[in-house]
Amino acid sequence: MRPVPDRRSFLKRSIALAGTLALGGCDRLPELPWFRRVLDSAEAVTHKAQRLALGSDALAREYTEADLSPIFRANGSTSVDDFDYQILAENGFAGWRLQVDGLVERPRQFSLDELRSMPSRTQITRHDCVEGWSCIGKWKGVPLRYVLENVGMQPKARYVVFRCADALEPTMDGTGQYYESIGLDDAYHPQTILAYEMNDRPLPIPHGAPLRVRVERQLGYKMAKYVMRIEAVESLAEIGRGRGGFWEDRGYEWYAGI
Repeated sequence: MRPVPDRRSFLKRSIALAGTLALGGCDRLPELPWFRRVLDSAEAVTHKAQRLALGSDALAREYTEADLSPIFRANGSTSVDDFDYQILAENGFAGWRLQVDGLVERPRQFSLDELRSMPSRTQITRHDCVEGWSCIGKWKGVPLRYVLENVGMQPKARYVVFRCADALEPTMDGTGQYYESIGLDDAYHPQTILAYEMNDRPLPIPHGAPLRVRVERQLGYKMAKYVMRIEAVESLAEIGRGRGGFWEDRGYEWYAGI
């Protein structure tokens, strides 16, 4: 009997196929309405199937320190070509602030010390990259739910959007700033943290200093690095190209569950 491919393998093959088509002159394929409808239908099915199978509070597997990878690869950007960010880094991020706004009752900024003073969670988990590699690392940070509870979410809020300091290429709004988003089920999940430590040390710059997201039940591109702002929104339609993330705007799935 032929084995059924797992979802991560299917996603990798789909992206590879899209790349092959692009090389053949079909680089606008993800923008075609019929192609987008096919992807959206498949994503909706897998999203619902995972929710039914695992539930909204199911935990990703956690490991022991003996399982830590000797070398943990950095995904995505490994540095930030932004003058303001570089000044913050030179000063140990002492002047850095996390802006939390949008559909919240009490918009505010948090310093790194303020986030460190909040209840924390430490977890050893596996990072699965869409490129096919995996690493196990130890993360410490404040659960995102505590930050959201501090500012108070308005009833209309449906998503949280992470705005980042790194830029890759121009987006539809004229900037190249990386962004990502998740729904409230994942935002309030106990393993969704704003990590400021990795392997018992302050988060290194290649891994997203001073703050990155860990969404342990999804693929690595969902775990935004260099987070500067969190915005609560009702819809993703008017952000970037309307797909909910930098890579999603370029054909990746929004819900990248594993």
